[in-house]
Amino acid sequence: MTSLLKANNLSKSYALENQTINVLKDISLSIKAAEFVAIMGKSGSGKSTLISILAGLDTTDFGQVFLDDKELTCLTEDELAVIRQTDISFVFQSFHLIPTLTVAENIGFPLKLSGSFSDEKVNSLLQKVELSHRKNSFPHQLSGGEKQRTAIARALITQPKILFADEPTGNLDEKNAQSIMQLLIDLQQEFKTALVVVTHDDSIAQLADRTIRIINGKIA
Repeated sequence: MTSLLKANNLSKSYALENQTINVLKDISLSIKAAEFVAIMGKSGSGKSTLISILAGLDTTDFGQVFLDDKELTCLTEDELAVIRQTDISFVFQSFHLIPTLTVAENIGFPLKLSGSFSDEKVNSLLQKVELSHRKNSFPHQLSGGEKQRTAIARALITQPKILFADEPTGNLDEKNAQSIMQLLIDLQQEFKTALVVVTHDDSIAQLADRTIRIINGKIA
């Protein structure tokens, strides 16, 4: 199977208190369509920076990222925004829901942005994430697990080619964490979306097709 996403020789550094911190050092990798890849590493190893660059949320100092042979690293911010509306989605540890929108409105928001809103799609995903009874609730009325289910549904409403999740269970208890990961995997397989999960949890990494370990900004 050909690669959906490829990264070549990525390097990234930050200036901090008159010194340069090399966060990523010459990283190359590829991810196939519909593949589930876990990225593991200690805090500060560079794994969150890596997926931010792969998802087009951050820039690289050196190197290239390709999605379906389209080079993301040379696109303008407006061009990247279009890609993120259709082909790339992101789930964050802290949910990032819009507090003034209901569950249904949060889920449907990406469709509103792209001018392709569909009640049918929203209601279908509400059922899949078992939140139909919460469709008119606001984020402050939800549990942590319900917030993450809403965020996952919002990320998948456009049926992206690849979904990045940065510690998606980090704010959840063990029972909710297991439920959320199983939901992510079930939906990823149903939509045939590539899934890249940053985690420090070995039990989550064991569910993946493949694990990439980052140590001091390099692939181990």
